[in-house]
Amino acid sequence: MNIGIYIYDNAEVLDFSGPFEVFSTASRLCNGDTPFNVFLVSETGNMVSARAGYSVLPSYGFQNHPEIDVLVVSGGGHTDEMKKHHVIDWISKQSRKASMVASVCTGVFLLAQAEILNEHKVTTHWEDVADLRKLFPRLKVVENVRWVDEGSIITSGVISAGIDMSLHLVSKLHSNDLAEKTARQMDFVWTKNA
Repeated sequence: MNIGIYIYDNAEVLDFSGPFEVFSTASRLCNGDTPFNVFLVSETGNMVSARAGYSVLPSYGFQNHPEIDVLVVSGGGHTDEMKKHHVIDWISKQSRKASMVASVCTGVFLLAQAEILNEHKVTTHWEDVADLRKLFPRLKVVENVRWVDEGSIITSGVISAGIDMSLHLVSKLHSNDLAEKTARQMDFVWTKNA
């Protein structure tokens, strides 16, 4: 299963690194089986300068990535991304093709801008709840939860909640046993309740 994580300049480092670690660790624990092929995608495929100047070279750009089964949109400094029509179009197109779509933190703004979310129940970072409600008043924004599961669309809250959400995805897409083993391998206390 191809897990494509969208990153961009000023993306929050843990928003993409946390999910990447979860899916790659889960696959490593499967002894010869590789249930998840996780990779980073940016607009151009060139170096991205994430928060605090953290330089990241994604595996792919919009023009050359493999089919994406699960799209994960990272958060961070998202406002410039919301204004890029080709980025929003790409997110919309990939979301229609993918079996699941997830966002970490403020990545939910990009999903809403791409009209993937309409009247869904969602969450985001506590600091951005008011802005999300103001910009997208039809959304049912939930506070004080790690993630919200709406079936094929999952949104997560604060920065580290992307790890909890990704473990939840592993449990949905593979098994709870693998998610538990992954959390144990990462020495991470998995908050399961959304």
